[in-house]
Amino acid sequence: MGEITIKINGIETKVPEGITILEAARLSHIEIPTLCYLKDINEIGACRMCIVEVKGAKTLVASCVYPVNDGMEVWTNTPKVRESRKKTLQLLLSNHRKDCLSCVRNGNCELMKLCRELGVDDTEKYAGAMTPSTPDLSAAHLIRDNSKCVLCRRCTAVCKKIQGIGVIGVNHRGFATSVGSTFEKGLAETSCVGCGQCIAVCPTGALREKDSTDDVFAAVANPEKYVVVQTAPSVRAALGEEFGMPIGTQVEGKMVTALRMLGFDKVFDTDFAADLTIMEEANEFVERLTRGGKLPMITSCSPGWVKYCEHYYPEMTENLSSCKSPQQMFGAVLKTYYAEKMNLDPAKIVSVSIMPCTAKKYEIGREDQDASGYPDVDISLTTRELARMIRRSGIDFANLPDGNFDHPLGESTGAGVIFGATGGVMEAALRTAVETLTKEPLQAVEFTAVRGTEGIKEAEYDIAGTRVRVAVASGLGNARALLDRVKRGEADYQFIEIMGCPGGCVNGGGQPIVAPSVREKIDVKGLRAKALYGLDESMPLRKSHENPAIQQLYKEYLSHPGSHKAHQVLHTSYKKRQIHSL
Repeated sequence: MGEITIKINGIETKVPEGITILEAARLSHIEIPTLCYLKDINEIGACRMCIVEVKGAKTLVASCVYPVNDGMEVWTNTPKVRESRKKTLQLLLSNHRKDCLSCVRNGNCELMKLCRELGVDDTEKYAGAMTPSTPDLSAAHLIRDNSKCVLCRRCTAVCKKIQGIGVIGVNHRGFATSVGSTFEKGLAETSCVGCGQCIAVCPTGALREKDSTDDVFAAVANPEKYVVVQTAPSVRAALGEEFGMPIGTQVEGKMVTALRMLGFDKVFDTDFAADLTIMEEANEFVERLTRGGKLPMITSCSPGWVKYCEHYYPEMTENLSSCKSPQQMFGAVLKTYYAEKMNLDPAKIVSVSIMPCTAKKYEIGREDQDASGYPDVDISLTTRELARMIRRSGIDFANLPDGNFDHPLGESTGAGVIFGATGGVMEAALRTAVETLTKEPLQAVEFTAVRGTEGIKEAEYDIAGTRVRVAVASGLGNARALLDRVKRGEADYQFIEIMGCPGGCVNGGGQPIVAPSVREKIDVKGLRAKALYGLDESMPLRKSHENPAIQQLYKEYLSHPGSHKAHQVLHTSYKKRQIHSL
């Protein structure tokens, strides 16, 4: 592709042929406001915020869909352009519920940001009727409030094009237009998998996770309750962003200190349960591989992926590992082994998790997730919810000293921490599975072929004379492409890792929201993953089976991986579900 010459605001510049005015402007360090635009995902020119003047054009044009041509002259900030954008914004606000002071997106709302930038303070200029709407509260993980929706359609594009699901779309026409499900069903009645990627791209508070912070505050304040918290690997790679730190800052120590200050009785690490997951999952894989079990075995750590499999590939639920996710394994061990060891009544334990994932809110209510007779996990919070708790408590997070997890359920290895990145579960499992099969220590524990943020990765290994082909997919659209190849007989794997969110848990639907314009410039997934791999490299133990606390757990309680007791506590079951999409 060649270059052409255009003028932007009177400045001559060379840009690649075939790009849009919006892209050309950003290459020239000019930011044109957008609301609906998501590069390569939602380029529809619907919101009209990105309009510009083009010499020779009879009307203002939407820069996100208007291609450049040689000799073009563009103006991005004329009085006519500013006035048009301002009027469009005022019209959007006329149909928008303006409870900004209490809105969860206050301070991180793209609509509010545009109001500041364009000087829109008369929010009642076009006051009148508003499109009728009733919040959808049906799902376990999410609230959809169309009174705050600007009809940008980002959520529908991500749901359909990236995740390959499409349970939400545009209903009705004209003034009655709204985003919703088929026949206005509640989201819980659809085959939504709870991934929360729609929340991550919503520019306003129209989509948000169900907030459970008040439940946690109440539990911590109750002297009759023993409240324990666990934190997922990728939370420590993103939480700092909520407090102004650079993307990918590793804040494990500060996070632990903040959790103690919030009043939890014990602060443990989900990485411990990630190591435990590997013990069971690697054992399960070795047994299937050597004894003719169902292959390819597919990981079961991502609840969004598991629910997707149940809806869209029910015939492959037998391929899923029967292991619970690390979140659920931790809760199960907490309310059985740990409760017995510490002489605690599991009925009085409140098990709280901090997760990068909104689907975890659904997972805690799944069947067969109550090893003690009580739910393995009682409350699951997102990274964003934890940040809200910290702010509400007046904690100066950025200046906290580093703290350490409690033991024994806070001990972990490098294998556990990389679970948060796509390919991390596969690599961790291979570290243990290879040593199990070869009965020799690994000289190098890095399996770099399964690393990286690509949507699909493949590798082949010769393990003790056995050819093992593995694949890794992140994002459910990529999972669909991979599994369809397997079903058609075009690909032959023994082990597959699938994560519901693109890039893995580091990019989960419960992580800090990053504006699309920033994501275009910065590899958010890569930076967060880099923080986890850095932790892995710095740890003295990097294989799950070397974790002394895990060894003690098996010695005192579980006997050995795959034992009857282990299956009672750490394994689960699945069900075949129907598809409900647009």
